[in-house]
Amino acid sequence: MKQLKPVLIIISFIIAVSFVVPTLLVLPFSSDQASGKLDESKKNPPTEEKLSESVEVAVYRSNTETIEKLPLEDYVVGVVASEVPAEFEMEALKAQALAARTYIVSHLMAKDESVPKGADVTDTISHQVYKSKDELKKLWGPDYDRKLERITKAVLETQGKVLSYNGSPITASFFSTSNGYTVNSEDYFPNETPYLKSVESPWDKDSPKFEEQKIVSVAEFEQKLGVELGDKESVGTITSRTSGKRVGSIDINGKEFTGREIRESLGLASTDFTWYRKQDHIVISTKGYGHGVGMSQYGANGMAEEGKSFKEIVNHYYSGIDIVGTDKFLKQYTAKK
Repeated sequence: MKQLKPVLIIISFIIAVSFVVPTLLVLPFSSDQASGKLDESKKNPPTEEKLSESVEVAVYRSNTETIEKLPLEDYVVGVVASEVPAEFEMEALKAQALAARTYIVSHLMAKDESVPKGADVTDTISHQVYKSKDELKKLWGPDYDRKLERITKAVLETQGKVLSYNGSPITASFFSTSNGYTVNSEDYFPNETPYLKSVESPWDKDSPKFEEQKIVSVAEFEQKLGVELGDKESVGTITSRTSGKRVGSIDINGKEFTGREIRESLGLASTDFTWYRKQDHIVISTKGYGHGVGMSQYGANGMAEEGKSFKEIVNHYYSGIDIVGTDKFLKQYTAKK
């Protein structure tokens, strides 16, 4: 028996080596390559989400006259939070997020030379209203976390998506409240845009901004419009109306104005107005709030309350558009920089 020990030892050694050697052979290759993960990043290009996170928006802060730079999606959160109530239905918030993201992507690609040097947009209605998280904390107080969570959810659930027409991001015009109809783009802005057409928007009647009244003195009225009313009871005659049943043009004592000129000169809520003279004052009643082109925000919320999805909302207010990824557009933008 003693003579068999060396043989047993040799056999045991050979068996052990037979297990160890395959392991040693596999170890150098048992990394991500063996599992097919080594080239994952090479096989999969950056996602639209990561690409949008890499793009910064430079916002000119009008109050401090400084420039704030932040990731695109963070900017969209700040816009949605500033443009519509956080209590809006989730589908309406998503529609607003799509419009806000589309607006900034289109704007970045076009490059606006009118903004201050180093900025892409301002934080005012000249572009899109934007507030930072610190400003929102002051505005919302104890409701900050709850409201920001709702807005962020809407932005994340539409992340990396924009509205497109014929392969390009649209000019996603939006406004607060219609008079029951939106208007064709050419009825308010200089150019005709195929996807910005007049549509019915009956949901706006529930908006707190649906009807307003403003009283101005005759002297102020004459001064701002450059007219003389004298003792006439008649203020003017409407000579045409737009597609959205607003004032297209009006004659005031022989002088012709567009509805937009009247609205902007007198600071009216809408171009759907009626007025009458009461002694030394002009009483002006308006329906709707905003220019009326594109998506009505309160109309969108009304649609959402009826169970419509954000896709149905944007397709109602923007004719013939598609919802597409930002990838292509952001790559074009970054390539130009």
